[in-house]
Amino acid sequence: MSRSKPVAAVVSALALVAGGLVSAAVIGVVPARADHCDPAEQGRQQSQNRQADRQNPDDQNQQDNPQLDQQGDQNQQGNPQGDPQGNQDQQDDFGAGGGILSPDPEQADSRTRSREPSRAPTRTPSQNPSQDPSQDPSQDPSQDPSQDPSQDPSPSPSPSESDSAEEECADLGPFVEDFIDIRRVRPNSRGNLLQARGSFVSACGTNGNGHNNPDNFIVAPGVRNGAHHLHDYVGNLSTDAFSTDQSLAAAGTTCRLGDKSTYFWPVLRDRKVDDNTSDPDGNVGRVLRPRSVTLQFRAASNSRVVAMPRFLRLITGDAKAATNGGANARAQWTCTGFTNRITTQYPLCPRFSQVVRVLDFPSCWDGQNTDSANHRTHVVFPSQGRCPQGTRAVPQLRMVLTYTVPQGASYALDAFPEQKHNPVTDHADFANVMPDRLMAFAVNCINRGRRC
Repeated sequence: MSRSKPVAAVVSALALVAGGLVSAAVIGVVPARADHCDPAEQGRQQSQNRQADRQNPDDQNQQDNPQLDQQGDQNQQGNPQGDPQGNQDQQDDFGAGGGILSPDPEQADSRTRSREPSRAPTRTPSQNPSQDPSQDPSQDPSQDPSQDPSQDPSPSPSPSESDSAEEECADLGPFVEDFIDIRRVRPNSRGNLLQARGSFVSACGTNGNGHNNPDNFIVAPGVRNGAHHLHDYVGNLSTDAFSTDQSLAAAGTTCRLGDKSTYFWPVLRDRKVDDNTSDPDGNVGRVLRPRSVTLQFRAASNSRVVAMPRFLRLITGDAKAATNGGANARAQWTCTGFTNRITTQYPLCPRFSQVVRVLDFPSCWDGQNTDSANHRTHVVFPSQGRCPQGTRAVPQLRMVLTYTVPQGASYALDAFPEQKHNPVTDHADFANVMPDRLMAFAVNCINRGRRC
């Protein structure tokens, strides 16, 4: 019996060690692509890397100036004040609406009050902290292996899993600078963006039937996956890459009053959710269905409007604006309760406020064509409330889409791979398949100043 006790103790110790190894293996599982490419997570990972560097006694420069690194970390996390009370305000002020916002922007550093880009809307991945020249060990002569011939140079450390994850995320987007606290956006001097006089609203639902595909029969007819990103559709039930005037006219619709028009836009995704990770175009995460979809026809010019021709095709925005430049970009983002503040960045909304996408279509028709080679020149935007000479004002379609998004910088548009989910690439498409009588009714409502 005296021998069995030590044996039992050894067995118990081995069991504890094995259990610890299993736990460590489970804890060390590499995060899913949709998770570790969260922009907010990228900022936290960079902060952790710098903290680890500061704890390394080999880097005396960082030990002498820890406050500078702390200030940089706070700036990356969106806390320009850098005090505990500011952090508490962020935690208490935001919830289901989505967004981790900074303290009151009136108290924030004036350098961060306006982040609207005046340059071409391109994005540069954040610099790896290891590339900071201040961390170059060659500045410390004691670390130069050439001074000691008997000492071999230390081998370069192998890249960690977190380093490889950061490199992968650096090319995916979106980036931290693609997001902004809506309260930092200057109010629009023209007043509330969503106000209108006469209008007609086509009620078509929120795509509860799950009509989605990566096609675009207007820009890439007959091409499967021609958009390289997923579209939400409302209205016409048959819309795909092979749609024609005849097929659209024969199909059913989700709209009331017989409106068979097709309305579509790129989906928004919750990128914290590990879903669609095998997508070759990098559109990962769970699709977020809009909480509401408003399809409003209104007057965008000072002129009375005339009826749109049936089968008129329209596009707004530029799905490749991040690389093409902003000439055709029409992205407008805001939050409920803040619709007098418009931004081209992803908004971080206060608690109980929802993200809003506003997509305005051109409304000055050339009077002849239902489409054109670039899908733009047959219908253009008015300038200062007037349509160009030789064009006629038709009802302007305005799409207003609202979403409940996850907290923080964790949502993004589907996009072409090279666009890196830049919010300026927001866009939408429309083909008019209203019955002529319904279009005439809409025109009458607009011209008489009625809301129908």
